[in-house]
Amino acid sequence: MSASNFNSVLLDISNKLKAENLEQLKFLVRDHIGKQKLERIKTGHQLFEILTERGQLGQDNADYLCQLLRQVQRDDLSEKLSNWEVQQEDPKYSLSDTERDKLDIATEVIRDNLGRNWRKLGRKLRLGETKLESIATRHPTDLEETAMELLKEWRKIRGPEAQTKELIAALRDCQLNLTADKIQEKLKQKGLSSSD
Repeated sequence: MSASNFNSVLLDISNKLKAENLEQLKFLVRDHIGKQKLERIKTGHQLFEILTERGQLGQDNADYLCQLLRQVQRDDLSEKLSNWEVQQEDPKYSLSDTERDKLDIATEVIRDNLGRNWRKLGRKLRLGETKLESIATRHPTDLEETAMELLKEWRKIRGPEAQTKELIAALRDCQLNLTADKIQEKLKQKGLSSSD
């Protein structure tokens, strides 16, 4: 996928950042970026440029920025970037817009409700132990981040085959019926079906 596509996603994120979000992001990266450089940053994309120069941001390396966005309570923008990354993994990626919307809703609900059961769900989704271990190492204490990473890996592996109903079935197999019900409820509110 071309770099220009990635840049347009970054520009979109930059445009949606509020001034206070930008100040918070600058505060979070202050140990990595010199004070003078930070003072010159007036927009999100200027900050993203510096992160790119430092090797902390790229088409295949958006995790750090996703994490920063979540820390400043912009989960919506973090997910936008995260989902963009997933969609680039497979040139044949051909999920319908509806299925993508449904998966995004399911991801949000699972992130907020999964907690310590993430390994159990990972096994049901047939992610290998090595992959699960690698996710655990990356996010040893943040369970929400772990759940996001788990689902991102699953979507990478499943590609165009990824389906919300598969997630719901796996949750029910893990006896996580409440979370499965919440997904179905939220899909219903948005006028989407969980069984298509």
